[in-house]
This record gives sequence, C-alpha cells and structure tokens, in this order.
Amino acid sequence: MSRLKQCLVKEFEIKDLGQLRYFLGMEIARSKKGIVVSQRKYTLDLLKETGMSGCKPADTPIEANVKLEEVKGGVHVDAGRYQRLVGKLIYLSHTRPDIAFAVSMVSQFMHSPCEEHFEAVFRILHYLKATPGKGLFCGKNQQRGIEVYTDADWAGSITDRRSTFGYCTFIWEAEFRSMAQGECEVLWLKRVLEELKQPFSLPMRLYCDNKSAISIAHNPVLHDRTKHVEIDRHFIKEKLDKGIICTPFVPTVKQLADVFTKSLMRQPFELQVSKLGMIDIFAPT
Repeated sequence: MSRLKQCLVKEFEIKDLGQLRYFLGMEIARSKKGIVVSQRKYTLDLLKETGMSGCKPADTPIEANVKLEEVKGGVHVDAGRYQRLVGKLIYLSHTRPDIAFAVSMVSQFMHSPCEEHFEAVFRILHYLKATPGKGLFCGKNQQRGIEVYTDADWAGSITDRRSTFGYCTFIWEAEFRSMAQGECEVLWLKRVLEELKQPFSLPMRLYCDNKSAISIAHNPVLHDRTKHVEIDRHFIKEKLDKGIICTPFVPTVKQLADVFTKSLMRQPFELQVSKLGMIDIFAPT
C-alpha cells in the first residue's frame, strides 16, 4: 500500500485521509473481527425523502411467490418518479444483497410502471424501515478458499419467460447457465488474487443444488436436450479437468443464491440473508 501511494503521488495530487469511514453513502466500520459496509444514513434519508419514515415495517422486501408482470389497462404512475426511486434502490443494493431480487423485479418496468409495480417498490421501503442498518460483514479468518453458490429460476418470468440467474461468492470464508456465470466471477476473482499476490487454495468450490446440471458438467457425452448449453458445458468441463474448480452438490435448503432468484417466505429468507454475512451493528443488543 505504501508503494502504491508513492506511485500515485508522482502522477496525481492526492491527500491521505486515513482509514475509510464514509464514502458515497457507504459507511465502513472496523473491528478486530472484520469490516462492516452499510448504507444506514443513505437508507434513512431515502425513507425520509419518500415520506416513509413512519411506515409499518415488513419482514421481507417482496411478498412470497409474487411475480410481477406488465398490467394491460392498468393505472400508470409517474415514470420519472418511479425511475428515480428504483435507481436509488439499485445503488443501495450494492451493500444490500437482501433486496437485490426485489429490486431486479421492479426495475423491469421502468418504461411503463403501473400502480402494482409502485406498490412493490413501497414494499421494499417497508422492509428497509425494519432493517435500515443492515450491511455486509467481511470477517477475518485463516481460510484461503473461494466458494460460489449458483442458482437459477428457469423461465420464471411470466411476462417473457426469461430465466433469472443468481450467484454469490465467498472469498476466504437455468442451473447450468448460472454455473457458467458463477464460474466467470470466480475466475475473475482468481486473477485478482493472483495479481495481488495473495495465496488461495484450489479447487474453488462451485455449489449447485441441481444434480442434473452437475452431471452434465462432468459427463463428456452431450444429449439432444442439452445442445443449447454446449458452450457453457465445455467452458465448465475445461476448468474441472484442470482442477481449478469442483462442483459439490448443496441441498436447496442450504442454497444461498436462492435469495437472488425467487421471493421467499420470512423464515427461509432470514436464514439465507444471515448466511450471506449480513448483520446490523446498529441493532440494540
């Protein structure tokens, strides 16, 4: 870090402000156990701006099993206001993966939002009212492995039958296509760690709760029904053969990426969010 700062000083006029505490709405708290990144002030300001500071809290950011769609003949709302609000929620989701799926749902209707879509946005605000201080906890540990959880809600959109893919990665701590997406992420992380000269262990674990997808990744024989994923299969198989990744099965109840691909009931939602490493350091003890 010292050498980097010296190089930057030669090229730019910079000032060392010490340890990062607040930047672009993100708050950073440090302790001996690790670092927490949250956007509590940003969230509270958003609730105040929208007049939702006194709203009733909600347990989840989206009702279970709800799938939004374009409403023909529905009552349209102010598109500009909708877009500004959803845009702020998109920025908030950088440190709030618990709202990522709900935000991705409402962002699909930016061009022509209706009352139903606005109600879904306000549901997210109700949830934020209950959890304004939640943030990502990056804990210290001695492990040097990389793990990825991948999931897919195949053809889940009732509007255009497109699929929703989701993955989450842990550094030191349609199913098949989502595996390929997750593998791209893990290979990028591998390259970053190599450039930073940080040691890590191989193979990197790519968890999936679909045994068929795992079987296709290992099986060199392609069937007619899997031709559309042939490119992904070769991509994954190559890394498997080189020992860069492995693909252990994970039960659906332990699939952390579920929270990114579907709306869940309160209990499984809270369980998955806690395992993502989200905590609220502002909550009363």
